[in-house]
Amino acid sequence: MLGRIRRWQQRHWVERSKAERVELQSLGTWHVSIWVFSLSWLLLPLVGGLDRRPLPLALGVLLGAVGLLQCWAAGRLLRPALDHYLGRSALPAGALRGTVCLFVLALALTATLRAVGGAEPFTVQLALAALLMPLGLPYAFLVPIRVYLRRAAGLAAAIVAVFAAVRPSGLDLLATATFVVFAAGFSLLATRCGAWTLSVLWEAERAREVEARLAVAEERLRFGRDLHDVLGRNLSVISLKSELAVQLARRGRPEAVEQMIEVQRIAQESQREVRAVVRGYREADLGAELAGAQGVLAAAGIECEVRTEVPGLPAQVQSLPAQVQSALGWVVREAATNVLRHGDASRCEVGLEVLEGHVVLTVENDGAVASGGGGGSGLAGLRERLAAVGGNLEAGYAGAGRDRFRLRAEVPLATAGDVPLAVRGVTS
Repeated sequence: MLGRIRRWQQRHWVERSKAERVELQSLGTWHVSIWVFSLSWLLLPLVGGLDRRPLPLALGVLLGAVGLLQCWAAGRLLRPALDHYLGRSALPAGALRGTVCLFVLALALTATLRAVGGAEPFTVQLALAALLMPLGLPYAFLVPIRVYLRRAAGLAAAIVAVFAAVRPSGLDLLATATFVVFAAGFSLLATRCGAWTLSVLWEAERAREVEARLAVAEERLRFGRDLHDVLGRNLSVISLKSELAVQLARRGRPEAVEQMIEVQRIAQESQREVRAVVRGYREADLGAELAGAQGVLAAAGIECEVRTEVPGLPAQVQSLPAQVQSALGWVVREAATNVLRHGDASRCEVGLEVLEGHVVLTVENDGAVASGGGGGSGLAGLRERLAAVGGNLEAGYAGAGRDRFRLRAEVPLATAGDVPLAVRGVTS
C-alpha cells in the first residue's frame, strides 16, 4: 500500500515542475471551494431551514440536485477556463451554456421557494451565494475584470429585483444583495489572484528555458569563434602554400618539396590547436562549478552550503590536477542539475575533503525521490569520467529515512611520481 502511494506521489507530484505543482494545487483549491460552499451554504441550511410541507420539500430537493449538477459542470469547466486565461487554448463555443442554464433554473427554484414561504430568508440568501459560486469561479477566468464587475453588478441588481417582486422587504433585500456581492467578489478574488500567480510562474519557467537555450547557443558561438580563430589563418596559409607547391612542381623546381613540408607542419600545428580548443571546451573548472552550483541553487530557493576541508597538506600546494578538477567539476554540475530537476529539496550540502590520498566530493540534499538512485545516463557518464582518472562514484539514499540523497565521488589525489595537490578553496 505504501509503495503504491509512493508511486502515485512520484507520478503525480514529484515528477512535476514547481509551476505544475502550483497549478495542480490551485485547481484543487478551486474545486474544493465550489463543493464546500455548496455543502455548507446550500445543502446543510436546506436540511435545517426547510419547511416540511410537500411543495417546499419538493422544491428543496430539486434545488439541492441542481446545485450538485452546478458543481459538477463547474468542475469540468475549470481546466478549460484556466487554459483560456493562460493562453494555451481557446474556450469552445457554448461551453458556458450548461452552467448558465443550471444557474437560471436554480435561481427560479430559489425564488419560488421564497415566494411560497418554504424556507427562512437567511437560508434562501445563503443558497443564492452558494449557487453563484459554480458560475462565478469559471466565468472570472474568461472576461476582463472590468467586464466581470459590470456584469456582476447587473446580475446582482436583477436578483434583488426578482426577490423584491416576490417578497418586498427592505432588510431582506439588503442581506440578499450583500450575499450576492460577496459571492461574486470572492469568485473574482479566488480565481484571478491564483491565475495571475500561475501566469507569472509559467512566464518565469519559459524565461528559464529561453535563458538555458541562449546559454547553449552562446557557448556554441564561442566554440565556433575559437575554431575560426584557430583554423582560419592556418587554412589560408595551407591553401597558399599548396598552390605555390603545385606551381613549383609543374616547373620541376625542388622548392616544391620544402613548401609541402611546411604545409604538413602547419597542418599538424592546427591539429594540436584544435585539440586544445576542444579540451578547454570539454573540461570543467571545479572552483567555478562549485560557486556556480551554489548561486544557481540559492536562486531557486534552495539553501546551499559548500564546505572544503584540506587537513595535513603542504601550504605551498595550490590546486588539483586539471583532469581531477574537470572530473569533479562535472560531478558538481550534474548533481546540481539533478537537485533542481528531479527533487524537491530545501537544502543542499556540498563537501570537499582529502582522505588518505584521495579527494572526496559529496553532494547531499533533502529532496530525495524514488528514482534518485537509478542508473540514469547522467550518472553513467559521470562514472565514465571518474573512471578515466581512477575514481569512482556512489549514489543512493543517506541514512535510514530515505528522504536524503547523497552523491559521493572519490578520486586519487596523486598518482605515482606526482606531488599531492591541495584543493582550491571555495567557501559558502
